[in-house]
Amino acid sequence: MSNQFLSSLFSLEGRTALVTGATRGIGQKLAVALAKAGADLILIQRSPNDEETATQARQIGRKATIVQCDLADKAQLGAVVEKITGSTEAGGLGLTIDILVNCGGIQRRAPAETFTDDDWNEVLQVNLNAVWTLSRDCGAHMLKTRGLGSTNYRGKIINIASLLSYQGGMTVPAYAAAKHGVLGLIKALSNEWSQKGINVNGISPGYIATEMNSALIADPVRSRQILERIPIGRWGSPEDFEGAIVFLASRASDYVCGETLVIDGGWMAR
Repeated sequence: MSNQFLSSLFSLEGRTALVTGATRGIGQKLAVALAKAGADLILIQRSPNDEETATQARQIGRKATIVQCDLADKAQLGAVVEKITGSTEAGGLGLTIDILVNCGGIQRRAPAETFTDDDWNEVLQVNLNAVWTLSRDCGAHMLKTRGLGSTNYRGKIINIASLLSYQGGMTVPAYAAAKHGVLGLIKALSNEWSQKGINVNGISPGYIATEMNSALIADPVRSRQILERIPIGRWGSPEDFEGAIVFLASRASDYVCGETLVIDGGWMAR
């Protein structure tokens, strides 16, 4: 009985999740967690040859489709949802997107007074503009496949924010600006779409031991300062996000709208 109850809340059987940034780190763990919960995957990747995440999903019996798209390329990005959801007769893949997870991101570090326009524009494009474009286009698709009064599963959009959605950080002005924007976008889209069958929420990771934070981890002074502030006493790992993503993608979160779960080992509470 207990397992049936948990399955009714958290199972993603029969649903399809579109995930960006899933080739490594947090994004890979998010995608595989969704697959373990029953979802088939559509993986937007710059390189179609990196099949590690897709292989993991297939090994547990899920479908995994890799779609090549560079988040920094506005033309590719603007056409990718239509490519995925368009009819096979029109050259599309004919897939339905039930869950969107925007996890793709890049980082550029430099003192603010020397931060270049090129770095600024690249970070904003990948970390904010791409989140907006995919949220808008997947949202429009979801509105056609479910809506107010629909008996279908609610659509779920989950955008990965950051501690820097609340703080300014050091030498990462573009990243901080982009992640503040993601937080506002979560709230704005939730206001419009919650009553139309789509939940829009987010996750804000704290300091996580991934490739993106390699510079911080390698700095003995900064790494020590960060660790001293984390109440749980360790840097986070990508595995720490598995429960949160399944919760936000599943029926268990149907009344959670416009929220962002902060997963930081207690950093923001100190």
